[in-house]
Amino acid sequence: MPELPEVETVRRGLAPTMEGALVEKMELGRPDLRFPFPDGFSALVEGRRIISLGRKAKYLLIELEDGMTIVSHLGMSGSFRVEETGEASDTPGEFHHPRSKDGKHDHVIFHLRQAGRAARVIYNDPRRFGFMHLVERANIDLYPAFAGLGPEPTGNALSADYLASRFDGKSQPLKTTLLDQKVIAGLGNIYVCEALWRAQLSPLRAAGTLVTKTGKPKAQLVELTQKIRDVIADAIAAGGSSLRDHIQTDGTLGYFQHSFSVYDRQGHACSTPGCGGTVERIVQAGRSTFYCAACQK
Repeated sequence: MPELPEVETVRRGLAPTMEGALVEKMELGRPDLRFPFPDGFSALVEGRRIISLGRKAKYLLIELEDGMTIVSHLGMSGSFRVEETGEASDTPGEFHHPRSKDGKHDHVIFHLRQAGRAARVIYNDPRRFGFMHLVERANIDLYPAFAGLGPEPTGNALSADYLASRFDGKSQPLKTTLLDQKVIAGLGNIYVCEALWRAQLSPLRAAGTLVTKTGKPKAQLVELTQKIRDVIADAIAAGGSSLRDHIQTDGTLGYFQHSFSVYDRQGHACSTPGCGGTVERIVQAGRSTFYCAACQK
């Protein structure tokens, strides 16, 4: 499942082509993905200009000039690609290189025009676990998936004091707590494992042990907060992680997986200097957790 860095990479890749473009035509290859498309979806989008591309947690937001927003989720295997046509520039840019893709899985095609240039943005999804909904931008916070979301790990709202307020008194394991989207929005399994390793904290440790009796963050929680920020920033800079299905909009793969310290590295030596431990895999709440029991306490 794409996590925040993967979706942010997609947003940055699509923005140069989609922002400011007129949707001349929208093709739907089928009536649904994971959920049915909105009634009259194509007609509601065609003729509108895209004013901006945003992201909330793991969702891509395509904002239209009429006050509506397309909320898109990539599911397990969804990806966008950009194909420029007509008067395409000789220097299309980092994310604009066309790539081959099995056309039978092209389910949504945006035909765009901007400043005399035509382009197609194609959503491809072999497993069809992704979806697109149409929501009034003024009511975007009422969208069910966004109700009660915590702050994102990329913004100033994520602080050690905030996490202390959410961790205080919790006996729930640290890993499980961090995966709760109401605690931190957009933080997923891969990056929780990596952040906990960087902070040398056990995923099995009770979250409340990082908070003082007066409700203040301990030094370890201050460190964890920074490591969460760092690992997300590093992953975005690397274009996300490509384990199975994540592909950037130019067809290339993210490469943060080459920097994994513990995730999917069961049986490998821990890379913490002087540790001497081995990366282990356990299951927590149905999810794989990778960590080093020797140095993560």
